[in-house]
Amino acid sequence: MRHQLSFACEGAALAASLDEAAGSTGLLIVSGGNEIRSGAHRGMAMLAARVAAAGYPVFRFDRRGIGDSEGANGGFESSGPDIGAAIAAFRGAAPHVTRIVGFGNCDAASALLLHQPLALDGLIVANPWTYDGDAEEADEPALPPAAAIRARYLSRLKDPKSLLRLVKGEVDFRKLFRGLSALKAPALPAAPDSLAARIDRAVVQLGPPATILLATGDRTAQAFMENCPVSLTRLPVQRLASPSHSFAGDDAEWLVERILETLGR
Repeated sequence: MRHQLSFACEGAALAASLDEAAGSTGLLIVSGGNEIRSGAHRGMAMLAARVAAAGYPVFRFDRRGIGDSEGANGGFESSGPDIGAAIAAFRGAAPHVTRIVGFGNCDAASALLLHQPLALDGLIVANPWTYDGDAEEADEPALPPAAAIRARYLSRLKDPKSLLRLVKGEVDFRKLFRGLSALKAPALPAAPDSLAARIDRAVVQLGPPATILLATGDRTAQAFMENCPVSLTRLPVQRLASPSHSFAGDDAEWLVERILETLGR
């Protein structure tokens, strides 16, 4: 059964939803970007229903200034108190829960890593955001990550139609050389104060066990793979060959399976 409730965070009333279940391990879903707790196309609400049906309580919330919650929206960089208050509210609303795993996609994943220590027993972070600035406000680079360029050119080299266009001179060679030059350029380490570098440092100091989920065709995931080498070596990574940033459509089944695997440990 799903209940709507509210809890306090630094003087603001935050809206939340609890999908009840009998299990003692619960899932806290942190929304990414400026999405409300139901998620894009109700994706997080449907995920919560699936996980609760498997026996695990699920708590979702709108951070300050989003959806039905009061307060000012300070973005994911200032969401630490919101997450901490949500954890306490989850424990209060479901006192039988003894273990809580946090899940977030995009900048919600970054928030879960950056705002440690949190009273969580595990983390599932999907496609962490590494561009400086909020996910809905920051401009991505003019060129996609080198991993994206490599994948695109490899797919075109396997496509007879693309090769025919090259032979016929129908390819924009300026774009082609621009893309190839990006592959030749050596990857520069992230600046010490960049979001990517801060995420890598947070992972080194991370207390609870964590798993990274990546949709390898997604530009945000590709940027993470390129910019956060420490995180990739420190934490277990599970990859899905998909361009879907939010694990939409059939990819939702893969996401549910990975989450249930972690909750069942």
